Amino acid sequence: MLLLPSASRLRSMATTKRTGKPRITPRNAKNAVAVAKVIGPAIAPVLLPFAAKAAATLRNLKDNRRAHKLGVPVGDLSKFTGRGGALHARIAGLAEVLDELGERGKDAAFVEETANTLAQLTSAVRAAERMPTARRKTVHRAVSTELDQLEQRLLHKLGI
Repeated sequence: MLLLPSASRLRSMATTKRTGKPRITPRNAKNAVAVAKVIGPAIAPVLLPFAAKAAATLRNLKDNRRAHKLGVPVGDLSKFTGRGGALHARIAGLAEVLDELGERGKDAAFVEETANTLAQLTSAVRAAERMPTARRKTVHRAVSTELDQLEQRLLHKLGI
């Protein structure tokens, strides 16, 4: 059963306690609009630059936070968008480490095998973008688990 306040309760919520008069009347609303019409154009040019600066600062903070969370530079943030962005960032990070390992000439077989696996995982994440939510989440969990295992193997190869 839906409980609604009684009509007397609604009237009391819309009135002041002392006088019993309504808080907002048509006259008060009309006066507020008139004041806003007069003062608004005078204040807007002063406040708009501050509002724009605040919006830009908030956007910058949001981008920095997201980039830090993904572990990528802010400039590369646009490469890792979408629902699989975090997984793409992890894959890119592992690929960079593998490139460094390959340049050192250590474990060429491991580097080639892992690079192939990363290519397959990248394809899986891209394909999952168009899947229904439940299937996409399942694919993302599987890719994340595989990345965890690859990271452990890589750390083992590096002796950490």
